[in-house]
Amino acid sequence: MFGVYLHIPFCSSKCDYCAFATWTDRHHLIDAYLAALRREIGRAVEGGMPVADTIFVGGGTPTLVRPDDLADVIGSIPRSPDAEVTVECNPDDVDVAMLRSFVDGGVNRVSVGVQSMSAHVLTALGRTHDRDNVARSVEAIRDVGVPTFNLDLIYGAAGESMVDWQDTVAGALALDPPHVSAYGLTVEAGTPLAAQPDRHPDDDDQADKYEFVDEQLTAAGLANYEVSNWAVPGHESRHNFLYWRQQNYRGFGCAAHSHADGRRWWNIRTPDRYIDAVNAGVSVEASSETLDVNQRRSEGQQLTLRTRDGVERSAFDEATLELVGDMVVEHPTEPERVVLTRSGRLMANDISVRLRD
Repeated sequence: MFGVYLHIPFCSSKCDYCAFATWTDRHHLIDAYLAALRREIGRAVEGGMPVADTIFVGGGTPTLVRPDDLADVIGSIPRSPDAEVTVECNPDDVDVAMLRSFVDGGVNRVSVGVQSMSAHVLTALGRTHDRDNVARSVEAIRDVGVPTFNLDLIYGAAGESMVDWQDTVAGALALDPPHVSAYGLTVEAGTPLAAQPDRHPDDDDQADKYEFVDEQLTAAGLANYEVSNWAVPGHESRHNFLYWRQQNYRGFGCAAHSHADGRRWWNIRTPDRYIDAVNAGVSVEASSETLDVNQRRSEGQQLTLRTRDGVERSAFDEATLELVGDMVVEHPTEPERVVLTRSGRLMANDISVRLRD
């Protein structure tokens, strides 16, 4: 498996919890940026880049770019006949014409940034859409015939009650999604949210909300296959599995990350400098790191522990297995492996540090 990630760094507004490489004042660079993406991709293809089995377009807000232009960039990537091609979408932007352009360009999966169905929670998160836009987006997805889609949710924002979260989950399920991602709000250093401790999420509140969403999604037929992801069987994100299984991928665009057999590197962070570097024909790589065999094995175990694949029982010593108790159970089909239970998923980070070196 080989994947490609395309980074679109443009946004209409910056959410105060976001630490991604995104800009609200660089829209005048869009055409030059897309041209630079095509050049960077073309050079990688000439250099022997493998055919892509998955492509993911994220940001930022990819739907701020003209859909035909974005489809043209996607189309410049050689891909396998059954490749999964995903675009992140803002509910404010989605319409039938946009989705038809995407589908014509080979897109077969979209991820809709819902976050919440509550108006005041969306305001707290800095989002501009409403639940009606989400419903219209899903209707357009079905009208056009996009094969699958994801609804992306966030819980734990300041002022979000349990009732608000219950309403969000119910609203999402009413749209009959084949895939849902639900993430606890995290505080990233350097963001406006980080400077406001009174708005930081509460661990106990987030744990209660995680248990609720897991119960509801499971009851609706969406199985948990990674701590924060649930899907109807057959609708899991192949691109995400590529990351979790440490497979190789190439990132294009400013701040995009790549991985090849234990070596990771990332591109120049700002779109201006990225465009200049591509046009000058010089490397856009900003820095890199290479994991040794032990580091890669350890990281791989930590990643797969979070998924339904679990880890080999021998990855823990018997004393640790006894200590974590009902947080891990035998894999349903592979007795030599263990997987996290719901309570274990809530403690995934703490459990992962107990893996054997």
